[in-house]
Amino acid sequence: MTATSLPPTSAPRVRVRVNRLVLYTVLVALTGLFVGPFGWLILSGLKTPAELAASPVHWLPAQFQWHNFADAFNLIDFLGYARNSLVIALIYATLVTLSSAWVGFGFARLDAPGKKTLFGILIGSMMLPQMITLLPTYLIFAKLGMVDTYWPWVFWGLAAAPYLVFLFRQFFAGLPRELEEAAIVDGCGYGTIFWRIFLPQSWPVLSASFVIAFTWSWGDYIAPQLLLSTDKSTLAVAVMSTYVTSAGTPVANLQAAASVMYVVPILLIFLIAQRGFVAGMSTTGLK
Repeated sequence: MTATSLPPTSAPRVRVRVNRLVLYTVLVALTGLFVGPFGWLILSGLKTPAELAASPVHWLPAQFQWHNFADAFNLIDFLGYARNSLVIALIYATLVTLSSAWVGFGFARLDAPGKKTLFGILIGSMMLPQMITLLPTYLIFAKLGMVDTYWPWVFWGLAAAPYLVFLFRQFFAGLPRELEEAAIVDGCGYGTIFWRIFLPQSWPVLSASFVIAFTWSWGDYIAPQLLLSTDKSTLAVAVMSTYVTSAGTPVANLQAAASVMYVVPILLIFLIAQRGFVAGMSTTGLK
């Protein structure tokens, strides 16, 4: 063995260390890519309007304007709009998670003519843009007298969501058939099987679905803007439409500060439920 050669056992270790170094470098780069916009949003909320409009770009504020967050909070009924958003998001997320679980259970465990065709149509409906159904949806709720109420979110929740149905269908399809066969022998119906056997075992997908649905509703701007009055509107609408000058020009630094506070609840929910969320997304489809 020459002085420059490596022992046979050290070569794999060096290779593992190089692979880890490359992996960590890629992960750090991806983390910066995803966290960067949020960091820029925070910095924008700490600048003056002149610094935001400056050219070339001022990467850091000359003096941190912490009062922007207090001004953004006090300029509108921030807690009131946040409460409206929370009520709508909780109603929709709870109902759509349960209804999607029920539909996914049906597609996974029940046999019926045309089941595959219906499931294909359901998955295909995910390709429809929201704008296509916007006008018919508004006309239906207007005819039913549900404009300026929270009933549309109740019905949307009861109607299930195609993507969440897909998640539950994949998860329930992976559970052993012996579970429901034993329950049927004991005299249980499919309703009992779903509520007492399958649903309790699907907590990872339940957690992931709830977080996804909550995020959808919390971040929705179009539906609240279209269906709700100012008093019942959500924080998303208030953040985008309230922080303007008398001439209608957006006050960008206050919008950025309000947007940071607007995102915080979603981050907290994800941090609390991240274990179930990751488990749900990783186990879906595995048998």
